[in-house]
Amino acid sequence: MHKDEQLSSIKTQLLDIFMSVEAERHQQKAKRAATRYYQARRGIELHREQRRLERHIRGDELTHHSGSP
Repeated sequence: MHKDEQLSSIKTQLLDIFMSVEAERHQQKAKRAATRYYQARRGIELHREQRRLERHIRGDELTHHSGSP
């Protein structure tokens, strides 16, 4: 029975190792997804800010061309 206990212990250790590796993979995948989401969100914000500034500049140029202060 001693061999069965050793085998069971080894199986348990292997399962623990496998589960740890899978948990780490999941965490890394989630971290990469969060990073991609943040980068996409930041890109959208920068694009909107650029459009807002372009509209503001065009509005200022139209004001200067029409002679208004």
